[in-house]
Amino acid sequence: MNFDYLQYPYPSQRMTTFGEKGMVATSQPLAAQAGLRILQLGGNAIDAAVATAACLTVVEPTSNGIGSDAFALIWTKGELHGLNSSGPAPERMSIEALKKKGLEGIPKLGPLSVTVPGAPAAWAEISEKHGKLPFAKLMEPAIEYAESGYPVSPTLGKYWKEGYSLYQKGIEKDEFEAWCKVFAPNGKAPGIGEIWQSPGHADTLRKIADTKAEAFYSGELAEQMDRYFKNNDGFLSKKDLENFKPEWVKPIRMNYKGYDVWEIPPNGQGLIALMALNILKGIDLGGKEEVETYHKQIEALKLAFVDGQAHITQESKMRLKVEDLLSDGYGEDRRKLIGDMAIQPLPGKPRTGGTVYLAAADDEGNMVSFIQSNYMGFGSGIVVPGTGISLQNRGYNFSMDPNHVNVLEPGKKTYHTIIPGFLTKAGQPVGPFGVMGGFMQPQGHLQVMVNTIDYQMNPQAALDAPRWQWSDNKTVLVENGIQDHIVQALARKGHDIQVASDNKPFGRGQIIWKDQETGVLSGATECRTDGSVAVW
Repeated sequence: MNFDYLQYPYPSQRMTTFGEKGMVATSQPLAAQAGLRILQLGGNAIDAAVATAACLTVVEPTSNGIGSDAFALIWTKGELHGLNSSGPAPERMSIEALKKKGLEGIPKLGPLSVTVPGAPAAWAEISEKHGKLPFAKLMEPAIEYAESGYPVSPTLGKYWKEGYSLYQKGIEKDEFEAWCKVFAPNGKAPGIGEIWQSPGHADTLRKIADTKAEAFYSGELAEQMDRYFKNNDGFLSKKDLENFKPEWVKPIRMNYKGYDVWEIPPNGQGLIALMALNILKGIDLGGKEEVETYHKQIEALKLAFVDGQAHITQESKMRLKVEDLLSDGYGEDRRKLIGDMAIQPLPGKPRTGGTVYLAAADDEGNMVSFIQSNYMGFGSGIVVPGTGISLQNRGYNFSMDPNHVNVLEPGKKTYHTIIPGFLTKAGQPVGPFGVMGGFMQPQGHLQVMVNTIDYQMNPQAALDAPRWQWSDNKTVLVENGIQDHIVQALARKGHDIQVASDNKPFGRGQIIWKDQETGVLSGATECRTDGSVAVW
């Protein structure tokens, strides 16, 4: 049979998935099953999240890798904990160093855009602090898939082909040769349903498993990375890796109409979602499919986003305090700017005082919201030869403007797009949620929260609802499912509306909610991806 696995001409729907003992939701079925396997072996939700995250580096390499960064929100023992495992710029990475190489900007691809990767350290840290099973046990599913191979799923195959078309242009360059050997072993991207395997991934994951990630940051793998970057005129060094530690942080929140929405504090962009909710909390949105409902959400998001772009960087380097940006007074000031017509958004001044996502829960009350990413697809395109370690390109997000708050500095963490979310009510967990996809992420968080809280939509419907994405100025990209009369009315309000040809720009999310009375878990995953909810 010669099927087209990307063609689905008829409407279909997913139902919300229910379970009691445990649940894992993510964008790739094999990874979700890896997490469920760990739960059934006696692990908790934290163990399951680590196993799923490691597995995703193998079964969804188009969005993340062993060289990714990671963030987590973990509910355990009645408290929410935040982990920031994004890495800083290497000590040798600076504006001056780039200019000496004849560059006026940070390259999108290649070794110069790589900052210190944090994902393996995140796995080891949360396993050590909150897990039950031995760390090496959590790596087993990922190692098995890397060693034995697995069939490529449809969305994965689509993005893999797109990635190959980007990197094959640089095949002549030595810096992309290792990428091509690993991810295009037969001179092309593996097709949908084709088996792909990577012994290099398996060997590296085994070394990470045996040393609780020390091999990656101070041992054999660190030395291999150090040699690679020295030989290829890059910035990352073994010293940078040795000096890195994940950071436990206090999550930030916004009370929105009776619910507390939680995010990781800057350098993550979750602050944008909270600022937008702070604006919207004083507005009656009306019916779900009304023009004013879309208009007000878009206007609130625009105002929050330009503030985020102007003010977010490593929190210790910010010129404004998070609490000032989230204050009631500032939310009211920004709310007053929303009128009948689309505005050109500008940053305000408060009154001073690419990515994979997974959610996991168990019957002990633990819940995890975890996200990791290479930033742009396969990231920098750099794979350390023989290791399967594909590295992110987070450095590309730094500014080269010395007056910008997010200016590149050695040892500094850049504005980061990946954000896990968590929802509570009256001090009790509702559950983890997330929508991956670059700068779409806070916009996805906003829309999913409005769907959930304002319109009481079940988790699957909240994810399925058609989305919009603001890009800049008055430009708004809308998904095909938004009704045409609403699209036309938004255009009359001054929005520059563009209808997307596919759903790629609108993110891919997962949700797990817990019923406080029964303890039953309800989960959902995106219709925009290969996602699955594995349940016990």
